[in-house]
Amino acid sequence: MNAASRTALRWLLVIAYAAAGCLHLARPAPFLAIIPPWVPEPELVIAATGVAELAGAAGLMLPATRKVAGWGLAFYALCVWPANFHHALAHIAIGGETLGWWYHGPRLAAQPLIIWWALWASGAVDWPFGRRQS
Repeated sequence: MNAASRTALRWLLVIAYAAAGCLHLARPAPFLAIIPPWVPEPELVIAATGVAELAGAAGLMLPATRKVAGWGLAFYALCVWPANFHHALAHIAIGGETLGWWYHGPRLAAQPLIIWWALWASGAVDWPFGRRQS
């Protein structure tokens, strides 16, 4: 992939994380619903995740912080994965609707791709598009 593709996909990630961060802060209820019961201070965790998403999105826009932001967003995506599993396995309704495996299956399977996307779009890794070193 070329630099223009990486830039376009990075900006798509910026938009996605900025939107998610705003939603976490403005409308926390759906996110609170899916937090596993073992997570302490769920309201604080949701606010912190919103701030983390906004900081990560901002960090991706700045060349000086891009790689650190990529690593941070990858780690963030790994840390929130348990909430996605909890949402799926506990059959939690959001807005009165329980989503089936048509949603949860692809969503859970996509999380490693989201983790890689943050690393690749930030330039933290080149795999699988980089050159092999011999």
